Amino acid sequence: MAGLELTLLCLTAGSGVPLYCRSRGGSRQLPFSVIGSLNGVHMFGNNQEVLLSSTCTENVRVAWKSFHDGINLIVISSEEDISDFYLHRLLDNVFHAMVLVIGLDELINIKNVERLKKDLRACYTLIDSFLLVSERIGDLVQCAECVMAHDTPILQEGLDAFTRAADSDFGCLLAQEKVVVATEKWWRLAAQEVMLLTWLVASQAPHSSRDYPVYLPHGSPTVPHRLLTFHLVPGVDVCILCGPSPSLQKVETELVERFWKPLLEPVKACLRVQLRTFPASAPLHLGVLGLLLIKRDQNRMLFTVQAHPLEELQKHGTGLSLAERRSVLRSFYTLAVSHYFPSEKADERSPVLLEELPAGYTHGAFECYVTSSSHKCYGLQTDQHQLFLLFGATVPTFSLRNIATRTLQTFTRDYPF
Repeated sequence: MAGLELTLLCLTAGSGVPLYCRSRGGSRQLPFSVIGSLNGVHMFGNNQEVLLSSTCTENVRVAWKSFHDGINLIVISSEEDISDFYLHRLLDNVFHAMVLVIGLDELINIKNVERLKKDLRACYTLIDSFLLVSERIGDLVQCAECVMAHDTPILQEGLDAFTRAADSDFGCLLAQEKVVVATEKWWRLAAQEVMLLTWLVASQAPHSSRDYPVYLPHGSPTVPHRLLTFHLVPGVDVCILCGPSPSLQKVETELVERFWKPLLEPVKACLRVQLRTFPASAPLHLGVLGLLLIKRDQNRMLFTVQAHPLEELQKHGTGLSLAERRSVLRSFYTLAVSHYFPSEKADERSPVLLEELPAGYTHGAFECYVTSSSHKCYGLQTDQHQLFLLFGATVPTFSLRNIATRTLQTFTRDYPF
């Protein structure tokens, strides 16, 4: 497997028939014997009541996950410092992306393997978007990335009215694949569903309008809904989930112009806060290079690695590229939530990803930090929020906690998110 970067395999759980193979980087098609061996060792473990979730060699890491005793997913990566946490999030996202597009019944009641292979082609674009190295972090956190627009109340009122006129309770406005505003019931969808819907829209080629069936992996995995999307201006789409009515043509010709033409300027203004994701007037310490703020009760987040104007970055000479900042924040988030901030109820057959703390530690952590020669990171967790900050190396370590606390206060009191 020399030269391999990342390869994803999908097989039937019972017979081990390969359904597809997707990859990124310099990955090549694996020989059938290798695929059979990887699946066979997992099946052997299951027969012995042993859960094989991951393993690694000197230069390759492999993770397995079985879903509903119908589908087995395997991911193989030779990428340096890749984590089990990320690989299992990837497998979970891929399976639920398959459910989103073709429904759960097709995956657990396989009647015709060749037909299933053909149906799964409709999932490739979405699946491949999870395999690509992305500027986003929603795939790892599994909740919706948001922006704080200047005219949120006006846009919220317009979206609510538009959604009601379309006989739906579920709608959202997306700017560069990030949620600007959404209806109350949209936020009641499972966090992963909201994330998947935004990634689905982002994975499609731009089009004035779309109408396609989607299955909600957690709320409605066997009965499809219709996802209608309408392109308002370049980079901004409005989406609704609905039943058999209304027709796409009716919404496009009668409702889109009626409700959104008067809001054209606020809609365009959504794009001005894309890089920072929150208004420039919101104060932030100059030492902060990146920010990830998660609102846990609503499963939404703010994420940026351009927390300050470009001229400020050039003036202070941070030394970290934008790609490096994204990588560091993703790694720090993975470290914190898999070791110190566990917040999800683990399935009894899920792999244990938590660090065993030394004897005597009887409490959970609420804050953590790391330091290196090039940067520092600080994370804190409350009942309603998780905040992860990336700092330049010159910021004094003793001040990290104070800056993090003041930053959280900014987004809970002065500029509530």
